[in-house]
Amino acid sequence: MAKKMGVKPIAQNKKARHDFFVEESLECGIELKGTEVKSMRQGKVNLKESFAMVKGGEVFVQGMHISAYEQGNIFNTDPLRPKKLLLHKSEIRKLGAAVQRQGYALVPLDVYLKDGRMKMTLGLCVGKHLHDKRESQAERDVKRDLARRVRTNSRE
Repeated sequence: MAKKMGVKPIAQNKKARHDFFVEESLECGIELKGTEVKSMRQGKVNLKESFAMVKGGEVFVQGMHISAYEQGNIFNTDPLRPKKLLLHKSEIRKLGAAVQRQGYALVPLDVYLKDGRMKMTLGLCVGKHLHDKRESQAERDVKRDLARRVRTNSRE
């Protein structure tokens, strides 16, 4: 069977965009076991409380929950085990320096299947304060009201 080309979204971390300002985002691969890939293809992954950290010149994502594959056997792995992210050394050094010096956080934004391979968008983020969250909520409300008014005026 031929591989399907293109991008298929698997999971998104909506809370990340609510809690953080995303300064920069980059695509990286994920090192997975066989049953984890099968489970992720079924969409059984949760990014809600996950974060990434640079340790020993490598980047690991912590707290990413991949449910056990139902048809799996003894080869199923721990759902919360740390997963290694595949990045170039220069990118890892840059991310490590930003996290240490400037107080940034590495947050997984979404996971998707690209040309038959699991990829993750990793965001270099700064935390929002409460007043920032209120401002972004107010902006969303204004945009929603404006779109609603435009729709009702176009119907008339």
